Amino acid sequence: MTAPNGIHHIALCTADIRAQLDFFNDVLGMKLVGLFWMHGVEGAWHAFMTLDDQCFVSFVQTPEVSKIERELGKTHAGHPGGAVSGGAMQHLALNVDTLDDLLSLRDRIRSRNVHVFGPMDHGMCHSIYFAGPEDLTLEITTNGLPMEPERWIDPEVVEAAHISPEELKRFCEPTSFEPPETPIKQPGLDASQPHMRGYPEKLYEKMLKTPDEVLTEATRVSEPPVSKA
Repeated sequence: MTAPNGIHHIALCTADIRAQLDFFNDVLGMKLVGLFWMHGVEGAWHAFMTLDDQCFVSFVQTPEVSKIERELGKTHAGHPGGAVSGGAMQHLALNVDTLDDLLSLRDRIRSRNVHVFGPMDHGMCHSIYFAGPEDLTLEITTNGLPMEPERWIDPEVVEAAHISPEELKRFCEPTSFEPPETPIKQPGLDASQPHMRGYPEKLYEKMLKTPDEVLTEATRVSEPPVSKA
C-alpha cells in the first residue's frame, strides 16, 4: 500500500531568514544546503537546512511576512503546552539518536545563552524544550519505549474525542488503495472539503481545470539556480 514514509521538509515562515539560519546553524549545528528564489512566488526566498539526505527544515520569507503580527495563542503557542489556531504548528520536535546526544545538544544550546528545559521522560521519548527566533517553540527528542498502539492509545481519550470503534480500527489499520490504470481526475471545488485558500477565486478554478501534465511542465525546474564551475 502506498502511503507517506517520512517528512521531506517542514516549511516555516520568517520575516528574518538570516536570523533563523544563524540560530539553526550556530545553536543547533545544522547545515545550510539551499537558499534561492522560491519557485513560482514573486519576491520570496526559500532556504533548506538538512537533517539528513531526505529530510529538511525549510524557511520561507516573503515581503508580506513582516507585516503580519505574531500573537501568542493565535499564531504561536509560545511554550509546549500553549494553544494556537487549528491547523497551525504547535511545536517542532527534532530527533537525535541517543540520550547522550540529547544531553550534548542541551549543553550546546545553553552555551549560546538559550534557556533549555529537560530532559523530560515521556515514556515513548525523552525531550528537551526551548525557544527559537520569532517565538518558535522547539523540542529535541530521542526515542524511548516503542509506541505500541495497545499501550499508547488511551480509551479515555478515544471516548473524549468521540472516535467510534469503527473509526479507531480504520485509524490503526488504514484502508488500502490500488491506483487505477487511468489517473483519477481532479475533483471539482467543494467548499466543505479541504482546499487551498488565498488564491483569487478565478485563478483557483483555472488551476483545478488545468491538466496535471500541463501544470507539471509549466512549473518544471530542471536545474539548480547556480551553474557548476
